[in-house]
Amino acid sequence: MQRTDTQELVVLLDDEGHAVGSAPKSQVHHASTPLHLAFSCYLFDRDGQVLLTRRALHKRTFAGIWTNTCCGHPAPGESMAEAVRRRVRQELGLDIADLRCVVPDFRYYAVASDGVVENELCPVFCGVAVGPVQADPDEVMDYSWVPWEQLKVAAGLGWAISPWAAEQVALLETAGIGQHQRA
Repeated sequence: MQRTDTQELVVLLDDEGHAVGSAPKSQVHHASTPLHLAFSCYLFDRDGQVLLTRRALHKRTFAGIWTNTCCGHPAPGESMAEAVRRRVRQELGLDIADLRCVVPDFRYYAVASDGVVENELCPVFCGVAVGPVQADPDEVMDYSWVPWEQLKVAAGLGWAISPWAAEQVALLETAGIGQHQRA
């Protein structure tokens, strides 16, 4: 992964989704966050339950919020699939089987209660978790395997999970992901 001065870089995008440069991740998220490339991942177990995580309290954006399995940013020059696998391994100690992009053009804008903005082109991936969860407490303060139906209810409430996950669950449901997600 490319870094500058030991800082993780994110890919900056123009309004059409084309890369226009990069910037340190630590400097990108603020009240006027520029559009940048990210991803969301939903992992299922062999019984079809989805792994939800609660973001660590010191995270820059949406700290302490329950969300999808893993989110992250590909480094400049890193493939999206490589980035998803890297972050899932770092945050949860898991490998992924059957990784696939199911919503390639998801884009969202969300403002946290502290005014920090998320502004991302964020393809959504799904896969099957391989191995036991070994959550990194610097990234994940809690996690839970839940039935898809419970996630749909949480997403419908709006406040129970991250705003991006609430939007993504409806798109995944439309795509037939979740209720029939068995390995």
